[in-house]
Amino acid sequence: MSRVKSLELFSASELGRSERPSPLADRIRPRTLDEFVGQTHLVGPGRLLRRAIEADEFHSIIFWGPPGSGKTTLAYVIAQATHSHFTPFSAVTATIKEIREVIKEAKAERHRDRRTILFIDEIHRFNKAQQDAFLPHVEKGTIILIGATTENPSFEVIGPLLSRTRVFVLNPLKEGEVRTILDRAIQDNERGLGPFKVRVEPEAIAHMVRTANGDARVALNILELAAMTITPDTEGYRLVTLAIAEDAAQRRSLLYDKDGEEHYNLISALHKSLRGSDPDAALYWLARMLHAGEDPLYIARRLIRFASEDVGNADPQALSVAVAAKEAYHFLGSPEGELALAQCAVYLATAPKSNSVYTAFSDAARDVEEAPALPPPLHIRNAPTPLMKELGYGEGYKYAHEFPEAYVEQEYFPEDLKGRIYYKPSDRGFEAEIRKRLERWRKGKTQGD
Repeated sequence: MSRVKSLELFSASELGRSERPSPLADRIRPRTLDEFVGQTHLVGPGRLLRRAIEADEFHSIIFWGPPGSGKTTLAYVIAQATHSHFTPFSAVTATIKEIREVIKEAKAERHRDRRTILFIDEIHRFNKAQQDAFLPHVEKGTIILIGATTENPSFEVIGPLLSRTRVFVLNPLKEGEVRTILDRAIQDNERGLGPFKVRVEPEAIAHMVRTANGDARVALNILELAAMTITPDTEGYRLVTLAIAEDAAQRRSLLYDKDGEEHYNLISALHKSLRGSDPDAALYWLARMLHAGEDPLYIARRLIRFASEDVGNADPQALSVAVAAKEAYHFLGSPEGELALAQCAVYLATAPKSNSVYTAFSDAARDVEEAPALPPPLHIRNAPTPLMKELGYGEGYKYAHEFPEAYVEQEYFPEDLKGRIYYKPSDRGFEAEIRKRLERWRKGKTQGD
């Protein structure tokens, strides 16, 4: 059973030894709450989790958040702060036998009046039987369970275990927070790169931060690879330029600011290329955004919006394709999942276009805002009580399925909006069929009037 080892400290002279140091991302891991960067909504001054840790009063918890957001680090910090016996456990390789050994060890520690924190990384990978094995021991307090997952615990963790834990949601680190972590790693003489006299150009730091996309581990790995593969100059300094950072990240720096004008310029270019039915341009702008570090799920959300706004019922399948692309990316991640976004972009660009649903809904929403809250006609209201029946609720309602083609002429609008037409389908794609159907029904309704 693996145990947590104290973090070894390495100096520049130790790089030549046969035993290589642990990765920078592991060496620089915070040891206290004061060193921890990010997640201020959880561990900032006065916040719930920080109060619980400092008071040494907390129960089993699950950290849910993206990679590199600090889930494992927080578990280490809690163990350090509470002087608990800490046992890390990987759900990828664990077996029921190993789980039993952990529980046996925890019971022995409890007899020594020392509690055990069992940290389970990727807890969502445990099957039901494995999760069940922890239940009685979490219930009795034999172990304090800290689970870490990138997946929604509501779907991946069994109900009984979920009800015995508190879920804390971690957010992707902000760019400023990732920059702080990099700066500390560069300057730290004890566990970081301080002894190696590393200097990093501002453009190189910015590129590492953008490439990391909120994942501190990714940023530290790029920094370490860039710095440790440079030959020191005559004064012993290692200068990390933008070109070296690009090489280490295997990603070229592109002009892009996810919170600025270029962000909106590129998403606008993608949207207008899709609307203009140009799949080639759409693929280019999609690739530009992904390569520059845009959140793929943000792009997926925009593709879903486009499917309804600009394709609509001209191809009702477009919305399903867009949602499936988002799910595929969520399941596969990068880079495999990016192909699903590209497939969706090509589909949307080449689909027949219609904004009829978009304009119809906008017109309906305008009437809702401008007109008073008009009541539904009595004949289409439900009448669940005798009094409501006496008042005429539901009286005269025609059940559509009792008529040919399941269609019957009757009024569904409030009296003041009678005759309103919002939806005017185009003659493109499947909407051409919808248009014929509505024209036939509306014609019959007009003749009936």
